[in-house]
Amino acid sequence: MLAEIISVVAAVGITGLAASVRVVRQYERGLVYRFGRVSSAVREPGLTLLLPIADRLQKVNMQIVTLPVPAQEGITRDNVTVRVDAVVYFKVIDPVVAAVNVQDYRFAVGQVAQTSLRSIIGKSDLDDLLSNRERLNQGLELMIDSPALDWGVHIDRVEIKDVALPESMKRSMSRQAEAERERRARVISADGELQASHKLSEAAGIMADTPAALQLRLLETVVQVAAEKNSTLVLPFPVELLRFLERHTADKPAEQQVNGQAPAPRQSEESAPG
Repeated sequence: MLAEIISVVAAVGITGLAASVRVVRQYERGLVYRFGRVSSAVREPGLTLLLPIADRLQKVNMQIVTLPVPAQEGITRDNVTVRVDAVVYFKVIDPVVAAVNVQDYRFAVGQVAQTSLRSIIGKSDLDDLLSNRERLNQGLELMIDSPALDWGVHIDRVEIKDVALPESMKRSMSRQAEAERERRARVISADGELQASHKLSEAAGIMADTPAALQLRLLETVVQVAAEKNSTLVLPFPVELLRFLERHTADKPAEQQVNGQAPAPRQSEESAPG
């Protein structure tokens, strides 16, 4: 009889001890409620002992939580309708405050993130949403972090994921980008023509001072055109070349007189045989 009582007491003791022992993981912190009141001492990772009837353990996750924010539709400051979604990274820094001051801190952070995202959309221009996201992310982080501190939660970072535009706005932006590229191409072409005109003006001035340079340039052009061998070349005979040849033939008699040679007689048209 005594042995049975001892065995029953031992079984009850073992069961009570097993029920009072809890394991807190490395990424968790434990809160002990004793008769409904939270103990000031937060249980660290490892084994923790509880009173079988009086204590109740609540575990709070201390890891960084990734919370996607659903796409919010709004009108920007320059009257463009867009849909913007984001993602929030946060973690619990005070498990007692996170468990006592707010019923569900994840849901609370999600709702604040949605309202803050709508507010950011209304305060920003479309160009800021597309190209200046870093500043918007910082502003959105401050807007969410301000109420989250009262819940024992710290916002690590906020990122705007995507900005969805209407199809009409996409077509307008595409036309704008195409027009901008066309404008740049025309400016570059006009700049090239201006530089080429300056060089051609300098070349024309040099050729005007040296007429032979113009003839050499003409002959070089003829050589370049004739190299293709697939076209017929009609070459005008320049007057300057005739004058050059005339001066050259006029200088020959003078050279012959200097060398002691008599110039060859020129036959007139009247004495030429008919």
